[in-house]
Amino acid sequence: MSENRYQWRNRELREHVAVIDGKACPTIILKNGTYLNTYTKQWQQANIWILRDRIVYVGDEMPELSDHAEVVDCTGKYLVPGYIEPHAHPFQLYNPEALAMYGASYGTTTYVNDNLMWNFLLERKKAFSLLGAFDQLPVSMYWWARLDSQTALQQEEEELFSTPKVLSWLEQQSVIQGGELTAWPSLLDGDDRLLYWIQEAKRLGKPVEGHLPGASERTLTKMKLLGVSAEHEAMTGKEAMQRLQLGYQVGLRHSSIRPDLPGLIEELLAEGLRSFDHVMMTTDGSTPGFYENGIMNVCVAIAIEKGIPLEDAYRMASHNAANYYGLIEELGCIAPGRVANINILQAKDDPNPVSVLGNGEWIRKNNENKHIAPKIDWASHDIQSLSFSWDLTMDDMQFSVPLGLHLVNDVIIKAYAINTDVTLDVIPDNNDDAFLMLMDRKGQWRVNTAIKGFTNRLGGLASSYSATGDIVFIGKSKPDMLLAWKRMKELGGGIVAVHDGEILFELPLTLSGSMYAGEMAELIEKEKELRALLQEFGYPFYDPVYTILFLSSTHLPYIRITQQGIIDVKKREVLFPATLR
Repeated sequence: MSENRYQWRNRELREHVAVIDGKACPTIILKNGTYLNTYTKQWQQANIWILRDRIVYVGDEMPELSDHAEVVDCTGKYLVPGYIEPHAHPFQLYNPEALAMYGASYGTTTYVNDNLMWNFLLERKKAFSLLGAFDQLPVSMYWWARLDSQTALQQEEEELFSTPKVLSWLEQQSVIQGGELTAWPSLLDGDDRLLYWIQEAKRLGKPVEGHLPGASERTLTKMKLLGVSAEHEAMTGKEAMQRLQLGYQVGLRHSSIRPDLPGLIEELLAEGLRSFDHVMMTTDGSTPGFYENGIMNVCVAIAIEKGIPLEDAYRMASHNAANYYGLIEELGCIAPGRVANINILQAKDDPNPVSVLGNGEWIRKNNENKHIAPKIDWASHDIQSLSFSWDLTMDDMQFSVPLGLHLVNDVIIKAYAINTDVTLDVIPDNNDDAFLMLMDRKGQWRVNTAIKGFTNRLGGLASSYSATGDIVFIGKSKPDMLLAWKRMKELGGGIVAVHDGEILFELPLTLSGSMYAGEMAELIEKEKELRALLQEFGYPFYDPVYTILFLSSTHLPYIRITQQGIIDVKKREVLFPATLR
């Protein structure tokens, strides 16, 4: 099979050369455009010939055969490589296909994606089959291989993250990185299994990304010695500069919970940075509303506005990422042999494309998005609506744990002593305490406690969207929480908000209870509606979707509710274990 594939690839390469020799006709010719040569950092006028999904020529000439080519006059237009999102978490209510195609209409034509959700939702063979299905899309989809679960699981971590499983992910052709490594404290504590996986990733020519917020110079140095290649957690220009000086590839973050890019660039320039070849930008898996105006095009616009030279601003969203991932022969530049991911701009300093080519196919043309039908058959990959063989009852809503979770901001949580009477069916509205319950999606265990700072009066919220796919319940009223559960169950998964016996909001997440099956534009409006509703009911921060997601994420301080129970993150201790049903 592999031999036949290479023979077919050889024929394709010969056909590329035949276009140059005048023996074959290109499919698209972009003539008289001014393109950014990201190798020389120069703007040059050229004609660009494309054969199906590949650029075959960039220069002054026109092809001998052009009768069957689509010829597009790009006079007065500027062409740059399709943008690359180098660090995507494509499961924040949206699904990877919806995110990729929506972002592509704004010029982001390549995504390097987290595989964490597939570890929880699919067997490996099904997951690998699904990775192959993404090759049908007119965008470039790549993945990274997680080395840890980012939470505490009921089953042993080794069941999901064993050496054979991790290595089988790393060996996939579309998996181009190991990480992001949230379990780095274990690595520093002597976890040689993690170190072996890092070494294997590097042996395969694949970099390893860290997750090192607030790390000291000593820690950053140790992690570099142990094989970590890149980092995206710098929160100041000084931290970003330190990472660059230590030899890291640095991703500057601009996300819904950390919209840091403007400040980072200002501070990096103030620090004297003049070379940007090892700098990328990422939106780090933002929630839907943050993407209303696009993805990497927004980051490029910020970089230009803050004074990054034009050529470097575009390279930070294309060439630099492709080079880091070893994909520069495929992506990140407009040159012969590369995938035809090209953005056509109205002006050099306006990164919002009027036309977009993805894999040689028009995704947007003359300011109009092309209709491209969805291509992923989710059900054939066992991604479908949830069906529950168990039911929630009032007996499950017994709360007696004395320790709860106090939201400090969207994602940081501290422990607090529960003073409210949680034996009542309804917690009074004179405080911001609420019931909090994490329920196994198979109905085998539960963790009951309280949460402070999420709402001061909402009756009930049920969410099958969570870090592990288990069910989150939050609210002041047990009957309202029960009603939210019943409606969520009818939907086959989703987020439901109830108050005083009335359903106020529902968002069906019919792809394994975690992802929306519709268009991104619809989802953006629904997420904005949810955020506004929760803020009306006392949620004091910006991003409730991330709050729900990270309730069980043990890579963040200080306390979390997990499958094992309530966890002290720093001490790595289970303070109150989960209850079997």
